Amino acid sequence: MLENGFWRNFELRKHVKVIEGEIAPTLVLKNATYLNMYLKKWLTANIWIYKDRIVYVGEKLPNLMNGTEVVDFKGFFVVPGYMEPHAHPFQLYNPETLANHAAKFGTTTLINDNLSWLFLSDKKKAFSILAEFNKLPVSMYWWCRYDPQTALLNEEELFNTEDLMDWLSHPSVIQGGELTGWPSLLLGDDRLLYWIQETRRKGKPVEGHLPGASENTLTKLKLLGVTSDHESISGEDVINRLKLGYQVGLRYSSIRPDLPQLLEEILAAGITNFDQITMTTDGATPGFYENGVMNVCIDIAIQKGVPIEEAYRMATFNVAKHFHLEEQLGCIAPGRIANINILQAKDNPHPLSVIAKGKWLVKDGEVLEQPSLINWEKYHIKPIAFEWDMSIKDLQFSIPIGLDMVNDVIIKPYPIQTDITVEKLPEKRDDAFLLLIDKNGKWRVNTTIRGFTTSLGGLVSSFSQTGDLIFIGKNKQDMLLAWKRLKELGGGIVVVQNGEIVVELPLVLGGKLFAGHMEELIAKEKLLKEKLLEYGYKFNDPIYSILFLSSTHLPYIRITQEGVIDIKKREVIFPATMR
Repeated sequence: MLENGFWRNFELRKHVKVIEGEIAPTLVLKNATYLNMYLKKWLTANIWIYKDRIVYVGEKLPNLMNGTEVVDFKGFFVVPGYMEPHAHPFQLYNPETLANHAAKFGTTTLINDNLSWLFLSDKKKAFSILAEFNKLPVSMYWWCRYDPQTALLNEEELFNTEDLMDWLSHPSVIQGGELTGWPSLLLGDDRLLYWIQETRRKGKPVEGHLPGASENTLTKLKLLGVTSDHESISGEDVINRLKLGYQVGLRYSSIRPDLPQLLEEILAAGITNFDQITMTTDGATPGFYENGVMNVCIDIAIQKGVPIEEAYRMATFNVAKHFHLEEQLGCIAPGRIANINILQAKDNPHPLSVIAKGKWLVKDGEVLEQPSLINWEKYHIKPIAFEWDMSIKDLQFSIPIGLDMVNDVIIKPYPIQTDITVEKLPEKRDDAFLLLIDKNGKWRVNTTIRGFTTSLGGLVSSFSQTGDLIFIGKNKQDMLLAWKRLKELGGGIVVVQNGEIVVELPLVLGGKLFAGHMEELIAKEKLLKEKLLEYGYKFNDPIYSILFLSSTHLPYIRITQEGVIDIKKREVIFPATMR
């Protein structure tokens, strides 16, 4: 078993003894037509696996096979387990739920955002949890955030040099970023520059978050240490980043399903070298993953005309090489972790069988259920015990500026012209009350939102950027009833209409994460979306709309712990009120 990225010496000796015929391999895949990532060709070989490691790929069969499982894969095709290079494993699902679900469809490595750990746990507990995740059959790696992408009252407690350096030194943390606070870097934030340069000195890449960035901006950020970006919104964006030496992630997510268009445009432009290109689902919401994760991206790439070998490399070897993991992952060769997908056809990336760390997760189409290994209670990630209450006094609205939704996540300010002193807002207008209230009950921010609903009574969500509570609705009594039920659940999302609870989605792990199987969560999210569409939500992804209400990396106005903020001016225009 890997420890801090390496096998122990006595394990390495055993691996060699398998080749010498003194120890039998645990699994042999006979007559496997596999994709060799170095030659970019399909070759036929016998693949020997000892526990969690590939030890031999070639023409020979072992002399010693006592207890060895031998499977003949003549007529099938074998590729490395797929790798998701940019996961946000806290979008209602928890990281274990996402990992187990992704693995069923062949994605056996996730490189994950660490941001929610900073809100859910202290550093010591978080590092202990990371060690627990290393015991999963899925290979779990993490990034280190430099900024919270929102305005915090206690930012220095979460983002300081000592803690950042500890995170960046952790063996499971293989990247810095994603860098949403790059404008402050360009304005002279030397502490942020120091963190980035320390990341590079440790041999780890830095992921940008650079939507709409000009050539001038991209060049300056390259000079300051940014190595990759996944925010291209056109084929031209992709090519411009490639010209400057960026590793480029093509996004296919619930909020930005750009991959088909990006592929069409770069292929039309004559791109034939895909070595610097990867693909990502960028933290899609649960329903988007119903049919898998990277297998879906590979399928799209093949359908759009990317050469088959390159399509698989974009979700395997290219990812591993970017993160300096190519000696462990991303290819089928001696010494690599035994993450392997068995396919029925070269152009069908949806695996018939899946092996992760040498163990069958799916065999001949049958999913072998994995036991839950993460003891969340041990790390005090449990239902929230709200030790405070709220009343109608908290639902007093008077400020003149509200938040106007342009799309799922872009919000502009607007002058409120509706009477917001009433108990219930009229359905003929699409204004709704909007409240952000401290999870500990100390402060609140009251305004309105336009475009989220025309008739919703009340919604309350503990799923938010910071874990503070978000209320949206037209009826104050429905909002209070939703709060009462949320308090009983210990966290989640509750929707009330005309005095009746119509949706409840429990998030009992710290108020942010679902405890259960992905299939159950997908069903609950579908019902939530269905009801919100019925009540006048007119965009595509209400979960992201709720999450990004506080996200200061997006234009133009946000509701945060500090109050309502003008993003362009970087000013608090209406401060939070103490309760």
